[in-house]
Amino acid sequence: MMPELSLNVLDIVQNSVKAKASLISISVLKDTQQRELSISIKDNGCGMTKEQVTRVVDPFYTTRTTRKVGLGVPFFKLSAELTGGRFHIESEPGIGTEISAVYCYEHIDMMPLGDMASTMVSLISVNPDIDFVYTYKKDGQGFALDTREVKTILEGLPVNSNEVLSFIRQYIEENEEEMEEPSN
Repeated sequence: MMPELSLNVLDIVQNSVKAKASLISISVLKDTQQRELSISIKDNGCGMTKEQVTRVVDPFYTTRTTRKVGLGVPFFKLSAELTGGRFHIESEPGIGTEISAVYCYEHIDMMPLGDMASTMVSLISVNPDIDFVYTYKKDGQGFALDTREVKTILEGLPVNSNEVLSFIRQYIEENEEEMEEPSN
């Protein structure tokens, strides 16, 4: 299993990239009343058939030709279920896929969320032509980073330039930190 959830998100999003998605949304929602952390990844890629959806949680099923196992989705599912949480996947050919996992974050088997800022910077730097929306909410309050908005503001400056990626990292880190500060 991965040492932190952000690395699993990175792995799952690679499936969206391979599915030729032009828009990938990643949401992290924390509900302190329910003591749950939800992570969802939604794309507008090629989607999957019902048969592929039922098989995608099998680690010995993969569409890759470079290896015979695919562990990203099965690990995502297992990591949620180990905490008493749940997993869900929906997909439709030609429409896209949404994968979500809900974790009981106080459970002993809960992995840390990890460094989502680095995950997002990695995804954007390698895939500048794909639009990403990253949303982080705690108890209904939160922030979002939408590369479509960033690209509009940049007026032609590449979204994967070092200056822009540095801004994106700082924006995510500062906002996540602010969201996690105890309220007075």
